[in-house]
Amino acid sequence: MNTQKDLDTDLDLEIDEPRAMNVFLLNDDYTSMEFVTNILITLFRKSHEEAETIMLNIHEKGKGLCGVYTPEIAETKIDQVHSKAKENGFPLRATMEEA
Repeated sequence: MNTQKDLDTDLDLEIDEPRAMNVFLLNDDYTSMEFVTNILITLFRKSHEEAETIMLNIHEKGKGLCGVYTPEIAETKIDQVHSKAKENGFPLRATMEEA
């Protein structure tokens, strides 16, 4: 028969948080600012104001943080960026780094 102490001990399991990955868009000399802003709004769910701020960071600093995700979601976001960029004839690249 399990006592309350046994049940409490069984529930003291530690759950590891999933790793967090920062997703960045990288600056290039060909992708239009309008396209980058649109990507930030549609794929990363940013408001127009947030998207413009991030787009300017990308333009001025070489890269801009788009969001923090689990590794699997980060990879999906990157694939979506590359696919949309290719469809539209832009060389826009995205990358991820551990947060």
